[in-house]
Amino acid sequence: MAAPQKQGFDRHMRRKLINYAFVGLTLAATAVAVIALLLILASLVINGFGGISSTVFTLDQPPPEMPGGLRNAIVGSLEMCGIGMVIAVVIGILAGTWLAEYGDHNKLADVVRFLNDVLLSAPSILIGLFVYELLVVHVIHGFSGLAGAVSLAILATPVVTRTTEDILRLQSNQLREAGMALGAGKGLVIRQIIWRASRSGLMTGALLGFARISGETAPLLFTSLGNPNLSLSLTQPMGSLPAVIFQFALSAYDDWRRLAWVGALLIAITVLSANIIGRALARGSHKQ
Repeated sequence: MAAPQKQGFDRHMRRKLINYAFVGLTLAATAVAVIALLLILASLVINGFGGISSTVFTLDQPPPEMPGGLRNAIVGSLEMCGIGMVIAVVIGILAGTWLAEYGDHNKLADVVRFLNDVLLSAPSILIGLFVYELLVVHVIHGFSGLAGAVSLAILATPVVTRTTEDILRLQSNQLREAGMALGAGKGLVIRQIIWRASRSGLMTGALLGFARISGETAPLLFTSLGNPNLSLSLTQPMGSLPAVIFQFALSAYDDWRRLAWVGALLIAITVLSANIIGRALARGSHKQ
C-alpha cells in the first residue's frame, strides 16, 4: 500500500475509533442516568405506595404514633403553587412576549435576559431568604402562605419567561405580516394571532414552571414555615408537602417516615406528569 493511501486509511480508522469511543461514552452516561432514575422511582414506589390510603387525603398531619394523613400539606401545596403559578404565568408571558417581539437590538432586553438567566439558575434557598427578609420580616411580620406563594412565583417566572420567548420566536413572521397587512396593530396581532398560535407552547412553559416549584422545600421553610392543621388563610403559616417530608423523614417515628415516603411519591408523580404533558405539548407545537 502506498504511503499516502496508508496515511489516509490510518486517519479514517482513527476517526472511526474516536467516534465509537464518543458514542460509547454518551450511551454509558445515558444508561447511568436512566438507571439512577429508575432506582429512585423504584424506591419511592416500594416505600410509598403501601402507605397510600383514603386517610392520606382526608386527615391532617398527625402527632407521633397517631393515625393521620397529609391533607393539610396537600391543600397548602396546591394553594401556594396555584397562586404562585398565576403570578408567574402573567409576568412570565408578558416579559417573554416583550423580549421576543420588542427585544431585538435592545440593550435593556439584553439586561433582562441576563437577569432572567441568573434567576433561572439561582439556588432556591437564596430566593427563600430574599422573600423572608422582604415579606416575612418587614411587610407581613410573620410566616404566611402568601410569602410562600411569592417565593414560588419568583422561582417559576424565569422558566415561563424563557419558554415564552423561545416559543414566540418559533412562530413564522408571515403570521405577523398577514395580520398587519389587514390593518391590525402589532399589539392586536400578538394577542389574537401569535398567542393563539403558541397556546400549546405557552401551556408547556406553565407546566414546566409548575414542575420546577412543586417540590421546592427551602423557600417554604423560610416563608410559609408549616402548619399541622388545615389552613386556607394566606396570612397564616401554611403546611406544604415538601416541608412535611423534610420534617417527617428526619423523625424517629415509623409512621411519620411512612408518610414522608407517601408525600415524596405524590410529588414525584406530579412532577413526572407535568413534565410528560409539557413535552407532549411541546412536540405537538413543533409539528404545527
